[in-house]
Formats: sequence, structure tokens, C-alpha cells
Amino acid sequence: MSKNTVFLPLSVAVITVSNRHTAESDTTGQMLVNQIKQQQHLFYRQQIVAEDRYQLRAAVSDLIADPYCQVIILNGGTGFQAKNCTSDALKVLFDRTIDGFAELFRQLSFSGTVKHQAVLSAAMQSDAVAGLANDTIIFAIPGSPDAADLAASQLIWPQLDARTKPCNFANLLNNRQCPAISRPINHNSNQEFKL
Repeated sequence: MSKNTVFLPLSVAVITVSNRHTAESDTTGQMLVNQIKQQQHLFYRQQIVAEDRYQLRAAVSDLIADPYCQVIILNGGTGFQAKNCTSDALKVLFDRTIDGFAELFRQLSFSGTVKHQAVLSAAMQSDAVAGLANDTIIFAIPGSPDAADLAASQLIWPQLDARTKPCNFANLLNNRQCPAISRPINHNSNQEFKL
């Protein structure tokens, strides 16, 4: 059970999985970066990776091995089209899968919320996934802005807040002494944070 009543900022990276987006057209990635800052977490890195399972595994593995990155949010490539490979690329990297994330996301997608439109039976085509690898929490969510915002606002941000009761992932991650917490990060830059 979580006993923390203080917000603990986490170092969060964003990866957009896309063959067509650029830094200028990546609205979902930028929305997530803005939300990281609004939530008062530490923006670590933003990048776009092609829809290629091996390039994706390499990019995520680099962040998993990085002691300054605590959370990775990937958007895109979680649908049911043949080219979508995000979930399959990630599952082999997980030490532990967070099954409840996918279950809850599909339930919310099916029903909708006051702010987010219900997609009804199309929710079953979502392959959103989350897991833990080397003390790094990884979330893979759809690339559509509405679906990504649904996942972030209803599931991700509450679980990354140490004040969420009865439990949350923030306390788990902060047991890992993250050096990024004590180092400044340029929140106005989309450039990679370097030590």
C-alpha cells in the first residue's frame, strides 16, 4: 500500500512509432511531452522510430539500459494492421507484463468517458500493452490523439503519481535511485538529455 503523500517526479521518455511522422507532424508525441511537463514529471527524450520491430527494440533497449530513464511511453503501432509491430516488439523485452493496463484500456475504449468517445467493439483490435523491464515502466498506446490521451489521463498519469492510493508505480520506480531527479533537464527542448 502506498503511504507517500508527496509528488515524486519521474524521468519520462516518449517514442512515436511511425513511418510517416516527422517532429513537426507528430501531434500525439508532442501532446504527451506537454502532458509530462504539466504533470510535473521530468521530460527525458522524444524520438520517432520506424515501424520496424528491430529498430524499435533497439531504441527501447537503449532506454531500458539507461539509468536516467524511468518511464517510456510509446505511441503508435498498436492496432491490428499487418504493419503494426509495437506490442510484439516489446513483449520479449518485458521482465513482467502489466496485464491490467491492456484490460483497463480496452474497457475504457469500449465505454468511453465524458471527454473521450467510445469506440465500442473496435476496442478489441487494440494491442496496447505495458510492462516492466530493468526497473523501467513501459507503456505502448495507440497513436491517435484521443486514444493516447485516454490512456495517459485515465491510467498512466494516475499510476505515475506517488499520491495515488492504494498503490502506484511511482513508489516502485523511486525505490530505484534515479540520478536524473537531481540533475536539471531542459523541459523546453525535444533534444536528448545528455549528462
